[in-house]
Amino acid sequence: MFGRGKRGERRARTGPVVPPRPDHDTFGTPPHPLHTPRAHTSAVRLDKVAKAYGRGAEAVHALRGVDLDIPRGTFTAVMGPSGSGKSTFLHCAAGLDKPDSGRVLLGDDDLTAMNENQLTRLRRTRLGFVFQAFNLLPSLTVEKNVLLPLRLAGQRPERGRAAEVLGMVGLHAHAGRRPAQLSGGQQQRVAIARALVTRPDVLFADEPTGALDTTTAAEVLALLRRAVDDTGATVVMVTHDPVAASYADRVVFLAEGNLAGHLHAPTPEAVAARMVGLSQPAHARGRAA
Repeated sequence: MFGRGKRGERRARTGPVVPPRPDHDTFGTPPHPLHTPRAHTSAVRLDKVAKAYGRGAEAVHALRGVDLDIPRGTFTAVMGPSGSGKSTFLHCAAGLDKPDSGRVLLGDDDLTAMNENQLTRLRRTRLGFVFQAFNLLPSLTVEKNVLLPLRLAGQRPERGRAAEVLGMVGLHAHAGRRPAQLSGGQQQRVAIARALVTRPDVLFADEPTGALDTTTAAEVLALLRRAVDDTGATVVMVTHDPVAASYADRVVFLAEGNLAGHLHAPTPEAVAARMVGLSQPAHARGRAA
């Protein structure tokens, strides 16, 4: 049932993807020809986004003027060493936190200009979220968990829509079960179905496979890949796993709150090599460059 989808089929026909040469692996470089993104407008755009915690000499600068465009219908992975700003990036991009300066645009709408009530309505209708913890309500059935975002948004919960998204994740037959009756992988697939039920502009995933074994993680990642390839969804995933990142069209790297390059058509080996380099002290990275 699960596979690498269209992207995996392209790789199977053409052989392994050659990692981009280091001198070409910078922002603004055209993507690898096998994975040229479709000509879409931006789903999310960060414009000089900065965020710090604390004040003065003790302040921690999580993001330092980040500029990034995420096109519609693409799968972007965000990686970086511990403390690089990945979680803050996701929270700002998804409207869960406001930057100190700069703008975050969802399509043409400026999230940074919205009040909390406006952001809450927007998150309920136009954004989907999948986290490492499945966050399913144990007292509700699978179907009711999936329909919960529609209820919270004040929309009429359509059982047909629940059946549609549960069919997409291969769990239509489990609609009447409760989360405790499912495996971890099945619960995460329910969480993905719940995130997709409102047809969101962007699905944000924060370490979605962190609590899963290798085989189950591959099934969940293939599902996210298919959501992009088959339905045109936009997925932004924070991960620490080079294998998980290889399912994306592009990996964006962060280091000390700054953008530190990207890879198109990533392979696990190329991602791991870049992560090793980013994990070195800043002065060591400077000498290597």
